[in-house]
Amino acid sequence: MPRLLVSAAHKSSGKTTVSTGLCAALAAGGLRVQPFKKGPDYIDPLWLGRAAGRPCVNLDFNTMSAAEIRATAGSHMATADLALIEGNKGLYDGLDLEGSNSNAALARLLDTPVVLVIDSRGMTRGVAPLLLGYQAFETDLRIAGVILNRVGGARHGTKLRAVVERYTDIPVLGLIPENPAMQILERHLGLVPSNEHATADRQIRTLAEVVAAEVDLAAVARLGAEAPPLAVPSPSATGIPGPPVRIAVARDAAFGFYYTTDLEALERAGAELLFFDTIHDTRLPDADALFIGGGFPESRMQDLEANAAMREAIRRAIEAGMPAYAECGGLMYLARGITWNGRRCEMAGVLPGEITMHARPQGRGLVRLQETGHGPWPMTGPAGEPGAFAAHEFHYSALEPLDDATVYAYRVLRGHGIDGRHDGIVHRNLLASYSHLRHTDQNPWATRFVGFVRTVLAGTDRSTAAASTPSLQI
Repeated sequence: MPRLLVSAAHKSSGKTTVSTGLCAALAAGGLRVQPFKKGPDYIDPLWLGRAAGRPCVNLDFNTMSAAEIRATAGSHMATADLALIEGNKGLYDGLDLEGSNSNAALARLLDTPVVLVIDSRGMTRGVAPLLLGYQAFETDLRIAGVILNRVGGARHGTKLRAVVERYTDIPVLGLIPENPAMQILERHLGLVPSNEHATADRQIRTLAEVVAAEVDLAAVARLGAEAPPLAVPSPSATGIPGPPVRIAVARDAAFGFYYTTDLEALERAGAELLFFDTIHDTRLPDADALFIGGGFPESRMQDLEANAAMREAIRRAIEAGMPAYAECGGLMYLARGITWNGRRCEMAGVLPGEITMHARPQGRGLVRLQETGHGPWPMTGPAGEPGAFAAHEFHYSALEPLDDATVYAYRVLRGHGIDGRHDGIVHRNLLASYSHLRHTDQNPWATRFVGFVRTVLAGTDRSTAAASTPSLQI
């Protein structure tokens, strides 16, 4: 299982653009590249997956056990020629003093060589003590190569290479000059997602061309091949026997935040996923349930408002009892309207509240939720006791006002959720939350959701239900 972890000395070093360029350039050279992203993130994986031509997989200490991380990584690496894992933040950065959830910890867990991307602006001789310090800080970690990014020119690059080669034993894999073409547009929570970037494929081709010209791709592949064999535990079984179900999944320029492994878990549990477009389609697929993930609906709110047929189809489906799950952007779409930059646009009108965009984050980071017992799905705890699990949230919006009688699926033990104390609004067979869930052993939500859909369908003949509810197909 050839593999590399790409990290940096600090955030905003150009690590994601370099990683995206590496994925695209290596794939263009004929390698099957499997991208991974450390941590809870949707935007970088969209770019990495699009560049590699294979869905990116997240590896997250917050929601996954060490055994789950190894099993997930190993199963997705098995069909690739090279795995490229992009870290988050700096190599040794993390939430605790011991660095137990750092990029370095992930590299050790997966026994993976590290390639450092260094923002070399303003640096010459100083790059040597930086690299030596990173080598000495945790000596059981192998820093196998360095890519010097944002180099000021040929003369600057020559000096940097000479310094690294004289004072360290770390191979210089490439020097990438300062180049506006290497920049991906940024917004609220990071890069603009590739699913709504008008020129994403052209941008990726540019990144690939620059990386191919400036980085020794053969050396990168050789370093990956030097990774030792990886012992991988067997993945846990998650499926539940039962009839297949059809789940309509919104995937378009407004909604694209889905974890690859969550979609896979839905399919393993017996779901057929039917993707649809909330902006251009005028009717829902012939489905038994609905899943609207996260995204930036505020950036396409005029388009969403203009598609009144889809908004009404979704509203009527949920009001008719269709099992549905919505996360963050999906919750925003199901509200009465979104107000941003002085303009308001109508949304689906399922939830009794308005979405207001704020200048500062209303909820951002890791959360911990405890089930109230009012959610539509069976609880995770033993013998039906309320379960607690980790998730994450990233939103600048707030849903308000809310009635005191609002029913919530979760108590927020850490984080903000909807009002600082609760998350997961329950309405008929809908669960809508700001928190993003991850299907793992601690919270196998995909299996639970499919089981709930089967329960709802159990008392309804599918063909009769489809014939008697033409309002769902507008």
